Amino acid sequence: LVRCSVVVTFPEMSDELNIFRGLLCDLGDYVRNAVISGRGDVDSMASVAHESAADTIYAVDKLSEEAISDWFGERWPATEPVELVMEGIADDQPLCFPRHTDPLDTKWKCILDPIDGTRGLMYDKRSAWSLAGLAPQLGPTTGLSDICVACMTELPTTKQWRADQVSAVRGGGLISEAVNVLDSSRTPLILRASQAERFEHGFSSLAKYFPEGRTLTAQVEELLWDRIIGLGKHGSPTIFDDQYICTGGQFYELMVGHDRMIGDIRPLVFRCLDLESSLVCHPYDAACWLLLEEAGVIYEAPFGGFPDAPLDTTSAVAWVAFANPRLAEIARPVFQDILRQLLA
Repeated sequence: LVRCSVVVTFPEMSDELNIFRGLLCDLGDYVRNAVISGRGDVDSMASVAHESAADTIYAVDKLSEEAISDWFGERWPATEPVELVMEGIADDQPLCFPRHTDPLDTKWKCILDPIDGTRGLMYDKRSAWSLAGLAPQLGPTTGLSDICVACMTELPTTKQWRADQVSAVRGGGLISEAVNVLDSSRTPLILRASQAERFEHGFSSLAKYFPEGRTLTAQVEELLWDRIIGLGKHGSPTIFDDQYICTGGQFYELMVGHDRMIGDIRPLVFRCLDLESSLVCHPYDAACWLLLEEAGVIYEAPFGGFPDAPLDTTSAVAWVAFANPRLAEIARPVFQDILRQLLA
């Protein structure tokens, strides 16, 4: 396997944590295979199964939810009781394995997004990702910052033969592989975040997937790039925008070197506009933030610091990520100044 960021000494319990990394990878494989074998036509996959407090659940989501429940019941070690936090499971109805374990008696808390990027996948437009992060059980105070193992697994479109998987133990660097979904063979994969020192002629964007708040978000972007590069001074645009409609996909684009800056400020925008909307980044969407850190990507809250949140299904998470420290140095002060100007 290829480690794709600076390799440092594994933390204490690294051997044990690496076992859990392998388990999360196996879970991702299981979900991917279930989705590939169970998906039908676009109309059936895009039908609404039910509405939750966090998001709309589509028929394709049910495939992965059932796969996760089956996998934990069959393969999670009974000696390591775990509480699941997952889109589709209400926060007040905890699901633990072994079944019927009291959350107070669990050793781990695992936060999952079975399919991050449902909308793109169900229309066969773009890959989705199955996300999983594992933290020691610290009760209700367990947060994103406590995650010590993470894995994201690509859920490919029907025309893809390759699906990538990226995982890490905190402090151990990335482990990434390309999986041939036709024969299940695996090949080491090297991911490298962009080392560009300027934003010109690269992809950078803020999340604005849906109509709500799009105008204000675009104003933030326009001011940002006008102050950094000057708009209207070039023969053609030099900042490109690409909306990968899921946080996991955005994280991957940063790790693989496609994008130089991505941010999701929807919670700030909606609060400023006094909009009620659950369509924001939730902790399960950000479950694999650890992979960004291991890849050398700068991941932080819009106004600085770590974008922490409890491991639940409803909290809002605002974040921004820069492919490398130099790009963060250029954009961070301007970005924060504009946020204070427009969203205060």
